[in-house]
Amino acid sequence: MNCFIHPTAVIDEGCRIGAGTKVWHFCHLMPGAVIGENCILGQNGFVANNVVLGNSVKVQNNVSLYEGVVCEDEVFIGPSKVFTNVTNPRSAVNRKNEYKKTIVRKGATIGANATILCGIEIGKYAFVGAGAVVTKDVLPYALVTGNPAVQTGWMNEEGEKVDK
Repeated sequence: MNCFIHPTAVIDEGCRIGAGTKVWHFCHLMPGAVIGENCILGQNGFVANNVVLGNSVKVQNNVSLYEGVVCEDEVFIGPSKVFTNVTNPRSAVNRKNEYKKTIVRKGATIGANATILCGIEIGKYAFVGAGAVVTKDVLPYALVTGNPAVQTGWMNEEGEKVDK
């Protein structure tokens, strides 16, 4: 592999990692995970089976990517961001056949400590503010903030707020 894997990372056999990717301290990548080229996975990350990360995706520290999450190219995921994959989890009820797909489109940013409920699509170059709780789809280039997240503006491809 033409990538960097920190010695404390656990990479299960069958995981695919693209060239130039860096996987840092205490990460765990499951067998069905697919990681693109030139990605960065910060320390203490988890990537489940059937998660797909495109090229140049940056995942900051303490992020778990659960089954059903797909991030296209150039997505930024802030520290301690939360994804879910089941709408109504219960410890005593097995709902593995109910995982919902969550798609983060090219160039989108998700801020620190944001929560994205499962089955959501974050549009191309959208920007989810820190701490936001996203309960519905986010339009391309939209800026959403708050709990629940609401659109409060528009962003350009450089991550700057703009008038539309």
